[in-house]
Amino acid sequence: MGVAIVGDVGARRWWGLGALALSALAIGLDLTVLNVALPTLATQLHADTAGLQWIANGYTLVLAAVLLPAGLLGDRLGRKRLMIGALVVFGVASAGCAYASTTGQLIAARALLGLGGAFLLPLCLSMVSVLFTADERQRALTVFLTANAIGIPLGPLVGGWLLDHFWWGSVFLINVPMVVIALAAVALLLPESRSAVPPTLDLPSVLLSSVGLVAFTYGVIRAGQHGWGEALTLTTLLGGAAVLTAFVLRQRGRTRRGTGALIDLALFRSASFSWGTALATMTSFGMFGVLFTVPQYFQAVGGADALGTGLRLLPVIGGLLVGARVASRFAARIGAKITVAVGFAVQAGGLMLGATTEVTSGEAFSATWLALVGVGLGFAMPTTMDAALGELSPEHSGVGSALIQALRQVGGAIGVALLGTVLSATYRNGLDLTGVPATAADTVRDSAAGGIAVAHRLGSTPLLDSVRGAFTNGMDVMLWVCGGVSVLGVAFALAFLPVRAARAEPEPAVV
Repeated sequence: MGVAIVGDVGARRWWGLGALALSALAIGLDLTVLNVALPTLATQLHADTAGLQWIANGYTLVLAAVLLPAGLLGDRLGRKRLMIGALVVFGVASAGCAYASTTGQLIAARALLGLGGAFLLPLCLSMVSVLFTADERQRALTVFLTANAIGIPLGPLVGGWLLDHFWWGSVFLINVPMVVIALAAVALLLPESRSAVPPTLDLPSVLLSSVGLVAFTYGVIRAGQHGWGEALTLTTLLGGAAVLTAFVLRQRGRTRRGTGALIDLALFRSASFSWGTALATMTSFGMFGVLFTVPQYFQAVGGADALGTGLRLLPVIGGLLVGARVASRFAARIGAKITVAVGFAVQAGGLMLGATTEVTSGEAFSATWLALVGVGLGFAMPTTMDAALGELSPEHSGVGSALIQALRQVGGAIGVALLGTVLSATYRNGLDLTGVPATAADTVRDSAAGGIAVAHRLGSTPLLDSVRGAFTNGMDVMLWVCGGVSVLGVAFALAFLPVRAARAEPEPAVV
C-alpha cells in the first residue's frame, strides 16, 4: 500500500509549497481580520450582537463539521483536485462576504468560507506530508505553518489599513487575488495524489464526527459568551461529548472487525502523534491568549486604532520568523524533544514577562515580551506538528491531517473560552463603579472598550483609570495562566515526546 502520485514531482514541490503557504496565509488572515471589521459591520449592516456572533461563529462551526470528511475525501478522490475546488469556494465566498448587503447574507458567505477552509487546512498539510521526505518535512512545515501563523497577527494590521482607506468589504476582498495566485500555482506546480487503496466511506462515522464536533465546539463558544453553567451551554457540551464518544466506540469496533475505520485509533498509541498533537495545541494556547487580549489592551488602554494595533503586533511576527528559522536547524541536530522544550521555555518567559505589564508600560516593553513569545512559537509549533505528521501513513495523510487540525480546533476553542472567562472575571472584580449609573455600569462590565466609552461620555477620570487598571490586571492574570500552560509544555515535552520520531518512508506509487 502507498500513495499514488500522478505526474513528476521533482523540484517543483518546493515551488508548490509556495502555493500551500499562500493558501495558509489567506486562512490565517481571515481568522483575525474580521475582528477589526466587526464594529463597522454593526453600523453598516445594522447587525445586533447575536448577528455579529454568528458572523464570527458560522465559519468556526462549519470548519469543525467538515474537517474530517474533507481529509477522507482527499485521500479517496485526490488532494490536488479537491484543493482546487476548495480554493474556488474560498475565493467565491470571500467575494460574497465583501458584497453582502444584509447580516444574513454575510453569515451565509462566512459559512461558505468555512467550508473552503475546512478542505484547505487538512489537504495542505497532507500534501506536505506526502510530497516531502522526513528530512525535508521540518523545513516545509516551517514555511507552511509560519505563513499561517503570520496571517493571524497580520489580520488587524491589514484590516486596519483597509478600513482606513476603503469600504468595509475590502477586508474580505483581499483574499481574492491571493486565491487566484494560489489556484494557478496549485494547478501548475503540484502533482495529483491520492491513496492507492481508497479508504472506506463510512457515512455514520462521518455524521457522528461532524455532529459531535459542531455541538461540542458550539458549547465551548457559548461558554465563553454566557458562562459554563448556562443550560444550553451544558446541554451542547454534554451532547457533543456523548456523540464523540459514540464515534470513538464505532471506530474501535470497525477497527477490531477490519471493516475500515474513519480514523486509525492506533495513532494514539504513538507518543510522537499523541504528544505532538497535544503540544501543538498547547503552543496555540499562548498565541490565542496574546491575540485575544493584547489588541484590546493596545486599543482600550493605549488608545491605538486598528492599524496602530497591527503595527504593535509585528514583534510577534519577527520573533516567529527568527525562531522558526533557527529551530529547523536546531531540531535536525538535537531532535524534537529539546527543541520543543526550549520553545515552550522561551514562550513561557515572554508570557510571564508580559504578565507584569502595567498601565504605564511603554511600547518597548510590549515589543520585547511579544518578540519572545514569537520566538518560542517559532521553535515549538513546526516541530510539534512535524512529530505528529511523521506518524501518518501517506495513504491516510488526508484524514490524519484533518484529525490533527480538528483536535487543535477544539483545543483552541476551549482555550479562548477559558482565557476569556479568566480575563472577564478579573476585569469585573477590579472595577470601581462608585457613582456610575446602573445602565452605564452594565456597559462598563461588558467590555473595556465599552467602559472607556462610558468614562469619556461621563467625563469621569476615576472611571477611566479604573477601567484601564482593571483590564490591564485581567490581562496580566490571563498571561500568567498562559505562561503556566507553557511551563507544563516544557515538562510534557521532556517527559513524553520522543527525541526523534520513528519514521517510515514508504515508496510512493507513481502512476
